[in-house]
Amino acid sequence: MTRPRLRRLIATAAAAAVLAAGCGGAEDLVGDDDETTSTSVPTEQTTSGSTPSPTDQTTEESPDDLPEGIGEGPDGEGLDRFYDQQVTWEGCGSADECAEIWVPLDYADPDGEAVTVRAARNLAGDESSRIGSLLINPGGPGGSGIDYLGYAAFDSTVTDVYDVVGFDPRGVASSTPLDCLSDAELDEYVSSDPTPDDPGELDEFQADWADFTEGCQTHSGELLGHVSTVEAARDIDIIRAVVGDEELNFFGASYGTYLGATYAALFPENVGRLVLDGAIDPLADPRQAAIDQAAGFEVALTAYLEYCVAQGDCPLGDTVEDSRERLIQLFEEIDENPLPTSSGREVTEGLAFLGVIVPLYSRDSWSYETDALRAALDGSGDDLLFLADLYAERQPDGTYANNGLEAQPAVNCLDHPDDASIEEIQAGGGDFIEASPTFGVAAMWWPYACSNWPVEAAEPHPDYSAAGAAPIVVVGTTRDPATPYEGAVKLAETLESGVLLSRDGDGHTAYGMGNSCIDDAINTYLVEGTPPEDGTEC
Repeated sequence: MTRPRLRRLIATAAAAAVLAAGCGGAEDLVGDDDETTSTSVPTEQTTSGSTPSPTDQTTEESPDDLPEGIGEGPDGEGLDRFYDQQVTWEGCGSADECAEIWVPLDYADPDGEAVTVRAARNLAGDESSRIGSLLINPGGPGGSGIDYLGYAAFDSTVTDVYDVVGFDPRGVASSTPLDCLSDAELDEYVSSDPTPDDPGELDEFQADWADFTEGCQTHSGELLGHVSTVEAARDIDIIRAVVGDEELNFFGASYGTYLGATYAALFPENVGRLVLDGAIDPLADPRQAAIDQAAGFEVALTAYLEYCVAQGDCPLGDTVEDSRERLIQLFEEIDENPLPTSSGREVTEGLAFLGVIVPLYSRDSWSYETDALRAALDGSGDDLLFLADLYAERQPDGTYANNGLEAQPAVNCLDHPDDASIEEIQAGGGDFIEASPTFGVAAMWWPYACSNWPVEAAEPHPDYSAAGAAPIVVVGTTRDPATPYEGAVKLAETLESGVLLSRDGDGHTAYGMGNSCIDDAINTYLVEGTPPEDGTEC
């Protein structure tokens, strides 16, 4: 497998849940070689209303007093000024058109400060058959929907009838961004020890997380308390209005399913055609969700190890269980003695965890997993470092492509606050290790991040039954490592109009993964509005 192919498979995508503390998180990393395209020529368009451009907007405060991107917002009063704002769509390098859209910083104070959400769209290929817009989100939290627009492989029957719109949620990437750490500090954060197992390592673990949270407060200010999924879902309704749609058509992957379900719960009357692929149960207990995700990675690892052993030259061993034990031992060895690389950077246990987890998101990358493990066992960390850097979107010059590492815990901890103490985490670690012998020793510490988060969400969770919404297609994959299948089952049951569509297979999410039964069902629903029969299995 070539590195460009691998990069397309696993580099930019979504992020499921809470590998937040210590190693910074394991985002849902899915991708494809194909790109969404449009035959339309970039043009300038405006929607009704009146507002200054976000880039031209001035405020009474000094720029040093507010994070970049916070301003007065559009003219008018209340929420109407956001729904009625004029937006200019301009040709841009990443898509046919791009625009910046104002949304309230705090929905409880719509006359107060505002932040920007950047969107990009590829226009419908067949204007005469155009249905409207299809908003997309790759997951995360912290995934860039604008990046997703470049690699989401929707069928031409979909892109012919929809303007496909990617957007960076509030706090993420090119929208008004959160900031917590410098690039050098992010290097330390990503490589830090995810498995503190003595008093010294535990002190360092707590200090690292304190530095992270303090950095977020210092550099992000008031924005830090306003990046919840509820607020991001409210932003989507403003985007829906700005693009001129009466109903929302939406495709969300991984965490994007949580965002989509939250939208449906807040605005059931505005639901059009929603696909939630790689679904998350929004009502799950945070600690149990962390255990379940660790178990999901273990299931995916077992499937990989079965493949590896079947090849006849698996570097870890001749049986699945021997290979699992050797991998656990490898992590312990790297914890004691990090692996050298040709770049001079060392592969710590934190980076090694990421390097091993990333290829589990796609069966097509399993052969590269084998190569990376063989190199590691031979004493080289180059391939594991390459994989970890793909996850983190770290560039060769040491910079990071976006702020996903910082946004992920910020959103997660507003959505799912925790209060677990160090003592409680240590006492309950056995539950994690029982669920995941390989990853549980790190996963047990995931709840610590949200036990120490310095701000609370501005708004409570809505009623996720979304009573009165049109049919919503919820998709799950039986051996999904990041969003275990049971989450899709539970979300479909929770949504009053949920329709469950199941894929029996490996890897993260279902659409575009080579299963024509899944793809045909989703394409038909998006284009014709006819959902598959509830309980359809592919």
